[in-house]
Amino acid sequence: MSGKQKKQMQAKEYEKYVQQMTPTHNLGLQMLKAFITGGIICTLGQVILNYCTNTLGLEKEIAGSWCSLILVLISVLLTGLNLYPRIVKWGGAGALVPITGFANSVAAPAIEFKKEGWVFGVGCKIFTIAGPVILYGIFSSWALGLIYWLMKIMGITG
Repeated sequence: MSGKQKKQMQAKEYEKYVQQMTPTHNLGLQMLKAFITGGIICTLGQVILNYCTNTLGLEKEIAGSWCSLILVLISVLLTGLNLYPRIVKWGGAGALVPITGFANSVAAPAIEFKKEGWVFGVGCKIFTIAGPVILYGIFSSWALGLIYWLMKIMGITG
């Protein structure tokens, strides 16, 4: 067997190995789990919002702020208790897309790197996951604001 045939054989064996080791995913089931998880988080948010407006008598804007704050607090507590990663593993994007997922992305590195100290641990690593989201969110809002301003100057929008 020549060297070229040996490499081809190794490549085929490696490809077979990769196929055996790669987990298969059921897209429909993953979407259903994400829908259920996101729905539960949103339902919890709606319950909190209704409690704040109906029971506590808060205005809708203030109640919305309290709702966001409480959801973030719950997410950070669940992250600290190592429960939120389990929720994310089961619910996928349904747990990552809401504000709770963003809170988890900030809290998880802070908890993980706390042992390295406040400056080089928490301070340096806290935005490793959320930093790009913040960066591109600010940049895209700036770019869209500039486009809107230019369109307003040209009389395209009112």
